[in-house]
Amino acid sequence: MQIRPAVAGDAEEVARLRRETYSYKVLSADAARHMITVQSPGERFLALVAESEGRLVGWGSAGLNVWTSEPGQGNISIYVHPEQRLQGIGGALSDRLHEHLQEIGAVRVSTATQPSGLDFAKRRGYDGTRQLHFSGIDPRVLPDLPATPEGIELKRIDELQPEQVYAADAISSLDEPGDSPLDAVGYQEWLDEVWNAPGRNPELGVAAMAGEEVAAFTVLSRDGDRAWTGMTGSIPAYRGRGLAKLVKSVCLRRAAEAGITGAFTANDDENGPMLAINNWLGYKRIATEHGLLRTL
Repeated sequence: MQIRPAVAGDAEEVARLRRETYSYKVLSADAARHMITVQSPGERFLALVAESEGRLVGWGSAGLNVWTSEPGQGNISIYVHPEQRLQGIGGALSDRLHEHLQEIGAVRVSTATQPSGLDFAKRRGYDGTRQLHFSGIDPRVLPDLPATPEGIELKRIDELQPEQVYAADAISSLDEPGDSPLDAVGYQEWLDEVWNAPGRNPELGVAAMAGEEVAAFTVLSRDGDRAWTGMTGSIPAYRGRGLAKLVKSVCLRRAAEAGITGAFTANDDENGPMLAINNWLGYKRIATEHGLLRTL
């Protein structure tokens, strides 16, 4: 078994590993390549892969959160193929990545793990802070479409200028549950890592427009017949009008028309309004992960 830095040519194998390890986390090969090759310099991002007999069996990455005003906030992600666990791969990745985090000045590190990984994380100094619920739906089977409120027009995300979507994303992210506030999202970083990310399907994303302002929106990324909705948001001035429910309902219908048969998402345990929307749509819980923190 060899641990080495990830390179763009690993993208197909990384996507395969992710799919076989977490069936409910959608990552296309193009999106994996983008994740490996495109980051803000301030992240000091390090991605590693564990390779055995020419096949990737583990992934690890770590860096600094540059989307928060709190300095020294790091994050780490480690996963090992289910058939290759308990062989020291996760521990070797953890040692390398925590050394990197200390070198780049991280003072606190966040991660998430399935229940089976809790003991592994706790032995390395992590403790629980919250829960993340993953759920899925067949977008071909949905409740009736909600009515569009007066004064609201629905548009595809690809009909908008990126500045319009960025403004709504930055505002709606301010109260997104998490261990650090998302209050320092730079436009150029957002453009590189979100708007221009491959695998994102702006023709399927939906925005509820109040004039030229994005009042609510949802975006979608796909990998074949599976899709991931990573962000559905509405700005505070337009909340309470059912716009998040509306845009997600329309987005899922467009996904079904595009041949998607499984749509997945994740919600923090504290995000009651979004959990209620997903329950109404018919999402079924697949897995729960524990959000964890460690002070270095």
